[in-house]
Amino acid sequence: MMLQLERRAVDSSLMRWASPALALLLTVMTGFVLFLALGKDPVKALTFFFITPISDVHGLAELGLKMAPLLLCAAGLTVCYRAKLWNIGAEGHFLMGALGASAMAVWLLEADGFWVLPLVLGAGLMVGAFWAAIPAFLKTHLHCNEILTTIMLNYIALNLLLYMVHGPLKDPFGFGFPQSVMFADSALLPALIPGTRLHLGLAFGLLAGVAVWFLFSHSFIGFQLKVLGQDTRAAAFAGFGSRRLTWFAFLVGGATAGLAGASEVTGPIGQLVPQVSPGYGYTAIIVVFLGRMHALGIVAASALMALTFIGGEMLQIAMNLPKAVTGLFQGLLLFYLLTCDAFIHYRIRLRKPAVTTAGAPALAAPQEA
Repeated sequence: MMLQLERRAVDSSLMRWASPALALLLTVMTGFVLFLALGKDPVKALTFFFITPISDVHGLAELGLKMAPLLLCAAGLTVCYRAKLWNIGAEGHFLMGALGASAMAVWLLEADGFWVLPLVLGAGLMVGAFWAAIPAFLKTHLHCNEILTTIMLNYIALNLLLYMVHGPLKDPFGFGFPQSVMFADSALLPALIPGTRLHLGLAFGLLAGVAVWFLFSHSFIGFQLKVLGQDTRAAAFAGFGSRRLTWFAFLVGGATAGLAGASEVTGPIGQLVPQVSPGYGYTAIIVVFLGRMHALGIVAASALMALTFIGGEMLQIAMNLPKAVTGLFQGLLLFYLLTCDAFIHYRIRLRKPAVTTAGAPALAAPQEA
């Protein structure tokens, strides 16, 4: 008997919603085995990873803090992915948003007033959108693959940020450390919970999730994006401009990720540093697929992925495990999610090997589903 994948006649709606839960279960089981192999108590390690970080108010506030940039980046990527525009550049948009907001905050360092913060956040949003406009132009006018261009622009954004923080934006009184000056109080986001680091950026993320839900549920342009993603020829026949929709999706993705970067430097950090992002833009890709490109789904997935960040930090402190544990869990989750997603379209079938006239075994041709 041989195992073969057979195409389903109709995609499995059960597996569509069960695969994220199954992927999470498989990730936890694999983590259990890995901790055991490392000589650590797996129950204790998993408790430190998933439960201890959110066992008090400060832990929950830190969870919201990590959720904010993930939600903003994932909301913009959802707009792109629903249109089958594979934007991998949220990390670059995030970094450029942080850089643009920091430049504005440093320029307005001596200013004071309620208008300073909106200008700083607006600068981050616009610079993020500008960075997304580059791959949009390359795709619509030069037919360049957006996967390649957005990935390469991520590295350009990172090196541009490093240049600025080591050069023009470097604090002259920072004892040689690559960091900008601390921003003025008027350029900082207010805290949502006094005594914690949770700031208004979480509200921006939740509003972005609501906006994505409204876009695809109650707007004509959201309908056009869905049609474009499902069938480009049908979209062209209906008169939906693919260039216009491509620009719209990329600009929204860049603006939300840029706002995430601006919120990060004006929130918990209060200045520009090289380590402004631990990989929020890349992790947001997992959030989008784990959340099934649905507003409520990406909120739940953002909370889970935020937990991997603070859980990894907890394991470093409590059990002396490397920082790579965070990336390991995120990678395992994505691997199992993609594997389980295959069963949305395929099912496993047992096949008997057919016997040829010469007596040599051959696989029987799979039947059409």
